[in-house]
Amino acid sequence: MADQIITEPTAISRRHLRKIKALYGILWCLDHWMLILSIGMGTLVVVPFLAPIFMHWGWIKPAQIIYTIYSALCHQMAQRSFFLFGAQPMYNIAQLPIELTGKSVSDMLLLRAFIGNENLGWKVAWSDRMVYMYGGVWLAGIIYSLVKRRQQVRPLKPVYFVLLLLPMILDGVTHTFSDTLGGLTDGFRYGNQWLATLTGNRLPTWFYAGDAFGSFNSWMRFISGITFAIGVVWLAYPYINREISVAAAQLRWKLESAK
Repeated sequence: MADQIITEPTAISRRHLRKIKALYGILWCLDHWMLILSIGMGTLVVVPFLAPIFMHWGWIKPAQIIYTIYSALCHQMAQRSFFLFGAQPMYNIAQLPIELTGKSVSDMLLLRAFIGNENLGWKVAWSDRMVYMYGGVWLAGIIYSLVKRRQQVRPLKPVYFVLLLLPMILDGVTHTFSDTLGGLTDGFRYGNQWLATLTGNRLPTWFYAGDAFGSFNSWMRFISGITFAIGVVWLAYPYINREISVAAAQLRWKLESAK
């Protein structure tokens, strides 16, 4: 009986101590949610760049795993993706060793499957648009966390959020129509003759046609990706921070009361 009296309170106190430690762990996560999210987003953005590095090192299997995982998030078409360890950071379709069929779906699959070679370099595991979008969210989140330390950041008004999304909507929709109706090399967004006419062909030919780095299409994906990232972070993060701050305050009060 005496042993039972001594053992039971000890077991209860240990369970209570483990519960308190777990709650303090949760509280730490709530207080540092932006750090945790930044590490997660940073990992998400950096890993696609490991695929071409692994290919360059001859680590085929790890690279293939990355390509496969990120294929669920992105079309990975070669003409709209970055390449590492090659002559150029990006290539137009005509510069790729791929014989197109003229059928949009088949051509997309061919461009998706091509990951590069020793001459052209190796493809990053997702497209430039995804790099700009998620990389932009990552950087904008870091900037938000730094600004938040000095002053309160109010959520972006919905009307401004929609305006920041417009470039992404316009670019994505027009690319979809162009690729579907005109094909990858004959659609109006590939040659952008409409833009050449508007500007009187004052800019170099390579700026109007194709998707290579520095072209109009490339710039549009960059601008739309960055504005998307700014809009998402500016709208969502202040709301997330408010809800997490309330939850952290309530948990902190309970822990202080338990003492």
